[in-house]
Amino acid sequence: MRKCAILSMDSLADFEAYDALIDQPMLALGWQTELVSWRNSAVNWSDYDVVVIRSPWDYQDDMASFVKVLESIEQSSARLENSLAVVQWNINKIYLTQLEADGVTIVPTLWPETFNADNLAGYFSHFSTEQMVLKPRVSANADNTFWLTQDNYQNKVAELNTAFAHRELMVQPFMADICQEGEFSLFYFNGVFSHAILKTPAKGDFRVQEEHGGGLLSVTPELALKAAANKTMQAISKLHGELLYARIDFVRHQDSFALMEAELIEPSLYFNMDAASPQRFANALVARMASAENQPK
Repeated sequence: MRKCAILSMDSLADFEAYDALIDQPMLALGWQTELVSWRNSAVNWSDYDVVVIRSPWDYQDDMASFVKVLESIEQSSARLENSLAVVQWNINKIYLTQLEADGVTIVPTLWPETFNADNLAGYFSHFSTEQMVLKPRVSANADNTFWLTQDNYQNKVAELNTAFAHRELMVQPFMADICQEGEFSLFYFNGVFSHAILKTPAKGDFRVQEEHGGGLLSVTPELALKAAANKTMQAISKLHGELLYARIDFVRHQDSFALMEAELIEPSLYFNMDAASPQRFANALVARMASAENQPK
C-alpha cells in the first residue's frame, strides 16, 4: 500500500473541508491517505510517497516557516504536489501581472508596495469608482481584505494602517457582479477540466467563502468562461508545466470574464459539489505518480 500525506493544519474545526472524499477512491487504487499538519515537526516526510498540499489554511500567518516545511518535503524522498516552485510563484498575487502580460484578462489592479492613506482618494479616481477593495498580496480566507466606499474609507484609515503596516497590497475596483451574480470557480486535474461551481456571498457581504456565509451552486460553464479558464491554464502551463490541481476563479466583467485568482497552493477543490470529482482527482494523482516513477523528483 502506497502512502499519500494530505497536508493540512492543526485543526479544521472552523473550516469546511472535503478532502476526505478522496480517501475511498485512493484506497481502491492502492493508496492510503493520511491528514498531516504542516506544523507537525515530528513527521518524517520520507515515510510518504507523495505529499499533496490541501488545507494548510493558516500558512499566511507564518509564510517563511511554511515554505521551509515545503523545502524539507522536496528534500525528502516524497513528491510534493503542487511543487515548491509553483507555490513560491503563486503565493504572492503579483503573479497576476505575468498572466496579464500573456494575454489573460485580470481584474483591473494597482500594486502599491506600501500603504499610504493619502493615496486612497486617488485610487477611487483612477478606477472611476465609488467602491474598491484593498487586500494583501499574500493572503487566504479573505483575511485583511477591505471593502471601501468613498463615504466610509476615511473611517477605516487606522485599521488599514495596522493591516498593511508590514504587507504589500493590491487595490481593485469593487466588482459588483460578485454580489449580483457570484464568483465562478473552475477546477482542473492534470490540466483537464473537472467541474465548476458558482460561489455567492451572504446578503450584504462580498466574501464568497462558506466560512463567511457564502453559498455554492454546481454549474456548467458557458463557452466564454470555459475559454477564459483554458487560456489561463495554458499560460500557467507555459510557466510551470501541467499541475496536479488548479482552481481558476473568475467574475463577469464587461460582457466577458476577468480572472480573480489562479489558486494553485491550497484551494478547496469542492469535491462535495461533483460526485465524480473525487475519483477524477484520485485517477489524476495516481497517473501522475506512475508517470514520474522513472523520472527524477
